[in-house]
Amino acid sequence: MIQPPIAIQDLWTLPKEDFFRVSKKIFEWQAAHNEVYQQWVNLNKADAQHLTSIPFLPISFYKTQEIIIGPKPSTLFESSGTTQDRVSKHWVQDTLLYEQSFLNCFNLFYGNPSNYCILGLLPSYLERKHSSLVYMVDHLIKTSKHPDSGFYLDDFNKLDATLKKLEVKQQPVWLIGVSFALTDFAQAYPQKLRHTIVLETGGMKGRKTELTREELQDVLSRNLGTENIQSEYGMTELLSQAYAIKEGLFKCPAWMKVLVADEEDPLALKETGRGVLHVIDLANIYSCSFIATEDLGEVFADGSFKVIGRVDASERRGCSLLVV
Repeated sequence: MIQPPIAIQDLWTLPKEDFFRVSKKIFEWQAAHNEVYQQWVNLNKADAQHLTSIPFLPISFYKTQEIIIGPKPSTLFESSGTTQDRVSKHWVQDTLLYEQSFLNCFNLFYGNPSNYCILGLLPSYLERKHSSLVYMVDHLIKTSKHPDSGFYLDDFNKLDATLKKLEVKQQPVWLIGVSFALTDFAQAYPQKLRHTIVLETGGMKGRKTELTREELQDVLSRNLGTENIQSEYGMTELLSQAYAIKEGLFKCPAWMKVLVADEEDPLALKETGRGVLHVIDLANIYSCSFIATEDLGEVFADGSFKVIGRVDASERRGCSLLVV
């Protein structure tokens, strides 16, 4: 295995002032050892004089290319999609690196997983193989070691009974769910959750009328009796997550940062403002740490960001190169 240019353990406590220095090292290393990213860098004739001058790989490349450094690994994460869709494929060299990333992130935002009973309402993810989200939640469930921690496919009766039992015991609960399933459950089993963190992770697309985050927040908070519905921002192509604890404002761990690009010019990057979200995930070291997403959002001066919607990637100039 080709050795990365930094010690992985240093990422989890990366000082803010070192972020660009480490990003530049990883950029240069990935540009030298990742064949697909190297071609993209050469096509863009880019350098790394600043974060905004680093070239970001369009996320759609994960549907057509193998974005890896080193030999093809055995672990594959795939995105969701219909039978007509091409799904993203993320080959992961080191699952331990992924585990360290999401566990350090969880500890940063929520504390030790063992403090919670962790429940996963993720039917659309459980129904398919190779889900990075299921991998993460399964590991958190095992780490929590609570006897009631576990997944729920479509047994709302059991989930309702479990939540009621845990509420009586005043047991802190971390309930993560795909949006459409949380909405269905909340409307079918309205209740007041006082000791449960409710966390939505998207997933309305293609299942029913899509709700804005504000509409989703209203439905869930009104029916589950908790004012603050939290959110997770992650994707198959990354190894890190951002969390929105309050008001839909996502915050990143030390090894992750979000920039924005003009919707009409994906190469015009800036650190704040509205546009297409571009994610730096330094934990994604054996793949690509610089990903141009297809999400529209706004990034603020403190590094937090909001997700506004989606952009039609086919209309963005410059993103068709290398896609076959």
